[in-house]
Amino acid sequence: MESEHTGPRRNGWTFLTNHARVLIAIARDPGIRLRDIAAECGLTERTVQAIVTDLQADGYLSRTRDGRRNRYVVASGARFRHPAEADHEIAGLLAYLTGPLPTPAAPSAPSSPSSPAAEVANDTPGQGEPRTPV
Repeated sequence: MESEHTGPRRNGWTFLTNHARVLIAIARDPGIRLRDIAAECGLTERTVQAIVTDLQADGYLSRTRDGRRNRYVVASGARFRHPAEADHEIAGLLAYLTGPLPTPAAPSAPSSPSSPAAEVANDTPGQGEPRTPV
């Protein structure tokens, strides 16, 4: 018997939604064009435009005109929508996914949890479990 976790679609899923990918692209570059977001995320411009509209309507983004371009601001304090994560701000995830990954330590120098190379990912930078490159 085939379940939703087996079969031909098994390799077709991803952890992040298109809404999350668009929000991450905007967090990385607040002046990014919809065309560039579409190319980066593998979506159509029309889909990206609808997603940006959703994110604005739900208070995750604000948009201002900067000459002929749009400039976006991710709302501070915005929380995840799902009840299971609603007590967490999205800022922690965005910081983790938009920041540089730590450089790997030299093989002869293992890092300890108290060393500066052991970065963490949580709602508050500097607390939580050790951050590992994905």
